[in-house]
Parts: sequence; C-alpha cells; structure tokens
Amino acid sequence: MPGVRVRFAPSPTGALHVGGARTALFNWLFARGQGGRFILRIEDTDRQRSSPEMVDDILGALQWLGLDWDEGPFLQSERLDRYRQAADQLLNENKAYRCFCSTAELAARRQAAAASGKALKCDDTCRELPPDQAGERRTRGLSSMVRFKGTRDGEVAFEDRIFGRIAHRTEQIEDFVLVRSDGMPTYHLGVVLDDLDMNISHVVRGADHISNTPKQILLYRALDRPVPVFAHLPLILGPDRTRLSKRHGATAVTSYRDQGYLPAPFCNFLALLGWSPKSETECFSTDELVRQFTLEGVQKSNAVFNQEKLDWFNSRYLRNAPAERLYPLIRSELEGEGLWKEQLGSSARDWTLKVIDLLKKRVRMVSDFTTQGRAFFTDEFEIEDKARRKFLKNATLPLLMPKLAARLESLPVFELEEAESALRTFAAENGVKAALLINAARALLTGRAVAPGIFEVMVALGQERTVARLSGTSWVKNDPEG
Repeated sequence: MPGVRVRFAPSPTGALHVGGARTALFNWLFARGQGGRFILRIEDTDRQRSSPEMVDDILGALQWLGLDWDEGPFLQSERLDRYRQAADQLLNENKAYRCFCSTAELAARRQAAAASGKALKCDDTCRELPPDQAGERRTRGLSSMVRFKGTRDGEVAFEDRIFGRIAHRTEQIEDFVLVRSDGMPTYHLGVVLDDLDMNISHVVRGADHISNTPKQILLYRALDRPVPVFAHLPLILGPDRTRLSKRHGATAVTSYRDQGYLPAPFCNFLALLGWSPKSETECFSTDELVRQFTLEGVQKSNAVFNQEKLDWFNSRYLRNAPAERLYPLIRSELEGEGLWKEQLGSSARDWTLKVIDLLKKRVRMVSDFTTQGRAFFTDEFEIEDKARRKFLKNATLPLLMPKLAARLESLPVFELEEAESALRTFAAENGVKAALLINAARALLTGRAVAPGIFEVMVALGQERTVARLSGTSWVKNDPEG
C-alpha cells in the first residue's frame, strides 16, 4: 500500500501502559509490512500532568520493545503557534466562535444536564454573539475559549477498517472546545492539525476514541482537507472483563521489563491481543509478525489480558533462545544484583553460557536466573523451607553427606559420568537409596527443591564448590525445627 504513514501519539501524563504499547505495535507492524513510515508524536499540551520523566519512560519502553520510529519524536508543545493560527483561521471563516461562559456557568449547566439525564449542550448565547460584541468583551479582558461551530443537522459517517460503518447525527455533537481559556489547544484541534501536517494516511488507535472521530471529521471538513482512514482497535480487558488497570497487576511496560520479561515474547503476546493470524501457530518472530499482520485480522471483540499466557510466551522464548543471545541480558541482571564476578576473567563468559543452558528450561523470566539460580553465582544463598523439610530431614544425612563430599573430592576427573558413578556406588556401599543422596545434594547445592539434573549442577559448580557445600554443617545447625 503506497504512501502509508501512521503515528503513535502518547500523552506523557503517565508511563507507557499495555494498551498504548499494543497500539504502538500495531501501527509499527502495519507501517513495516506496507513499506510505510512510523511517526512518533508526544501530545504534551497538558502542562500540569505532563513531565519530561514520562517522555523518557515512553521512549525507553518503545526502544525496549524494538519499535523504532522513522520520524520524531515531535512535541505538541513546540507547535502552539500552529494551533493558534488554525483557530484564528476558523474564527475568521465563521467556523468557530469565542465562548465567554465562565467555569461556574459551565459547571451549573453540567449539573442541570446530569439531573435531566440529557447530554450537555452549549447554548447559543456565545454562538450567535456578533463579532463586534465579542471583540469588545475581549478588549475588556474577559476570558474566553474557542469553540467549533458545528452544523445542527445532517450526519457524520465514516468507514472504520475494523468496526465498519459508523454514523452520528450532527445535532448530537456539542460545539466542542478547540482552544482553552489559557490558550492551550484541546486534544481535538491538536490531533487533527498534527495528522494533517504530518500527512498521516491511517489513524490506528484504541476503540475508546471512536466517539471522538465525528468531531475530528467535522474539523477536517472545516479545514477543507481529506479525512484519513480510521481503524479503531478493541480494548484490552482484565480477567474479570473490566478495563485493564493497575488493580489487575502491572500495566506499565517498564514494569514488565524490570520483572524480567523479554521484548520479543512480550511483543508476540501483545500482537495476539485483538489480532488473529491466518496461520494456526501463535508463536512468531518479529519478522514473521511484520509479514503476517493486517488490519483485516484485527477483531472487533475486546481482548483479555492473560498473565499466564504471557509467562508461557516468555518461558518458551527463554527455553528456545541460544545462550549467546541471552548472555547480555543475563549478565546485565547479574550486574544489577551484584552477582557478576569479574575475577573469573575470560572464563566468566564461557562458564555463564553453560549455566544459562542449564537453567533456561526451568525459568519463566530473566530475573529467575538471579533468584532460582542464585546459588550458581554466589555462595551466599538460603535453603528454601520446602527443600529443607522435604530432603534434609533424614537422620543419617549429617553423617553421610560429608563422607560423600570426601568421595567426590577424591575423583581425579570431575565430569558427569564420574560424579554419578561415585554417588551411586557410595549409596550402595552404605545401604541407602541413591535418591536420598541426590535430593539432599540438590537442596545443599542449589537451595531449592526443584533444580536441574544434580550431576549437571555438580559439574557446573565445579569440584571445589560442590565438595565445600556437601561437607558443610550449617544446614544442620540452622534447621528451624531442630
């Protein structure tokens, strides 16, 4: 599709959340798949709530997701003269008017409208005010806002790429504000002018903006400019089928990043929130998503955020990804937790790659490498209560484990076969089941009841660390049940 230009236009009044990230992803996939342009625009005209910190959060989240932009980021706060010029044009053409109604008057009208069960309408007091009287009031310094002068009969209709034909009667649309009394543009004026000046061909955004679209189409018509194609995305709901919010858990993209989720599976998960691929598989690389994504595949029905499904995508990616690809992420996590050992020198990388391969089939996210896998990277770790209760209660273990440690220490070669043979032979000689020693060793070496194969763990830790942990007695002394 030639000439495709789409935009993502978040407001920096908060962190980039899941819904916004899904909107950005769909725009980015559509642009990349159609050979178009993806433009980033920051709608920061809410001066009280916008902040540079939130702009940084949005940019960082998009970069983490891998959603690179072709143009921008453009800031609305740098285009204020453009909005005022357009408002003046509409005033001069009698397509807008100045409203001098006070905040108190508008509040009273809202209360009256709410009491009668009717929508708030601005009366014709200011709409029909002669220009000379409006000018005289401005000369006296009376505060005013600029309202759009809509038609009172007719219809506004558009063909949404996802929801089909949507129509509104113009008498149902109030004379909405274009410029506030403080001189700042409203959302409607800003978004229309931005999309026009940036030659946006397709407006792809959340379904909560459907009600805004008729007003914006009226503005396009008033400015004698073509209307872009609209495609409104279904909402994302929580498991209880209400709008996704903080009470359902984390919604900020950076929160998921900080918890140890990875961008590729996160994007894969987001893509399936409201979009159905033609293929039966649900696991896609970013390149595959670009090739397969279409607006026609977006559903009308709202999507439900499933945390367990996200965890599955993330764990599957970790399990299948080469250790080399995971290494920089794991190293960064280790450094953040103070567990990276530079003194290992050049061998640190090779050893870490082996541990990654050992652990990756049992973790759900990157942070698990420093929690579940902590015992591989430091000797300072706790034995979890479950492991202690389940595997370290046998009365013979305080005698057997130091002797097993001595047997392992005597091995001239410390590899899988040699370690396993030594343990099983030792168990037979002492008349106990090998499972007793294997489970106790798992608890002592990893601190956990569930871990990778014990002999792989021994080899990964090395002979010296394995022997030291199995021969120690601190686990006996620290038994909370005595």
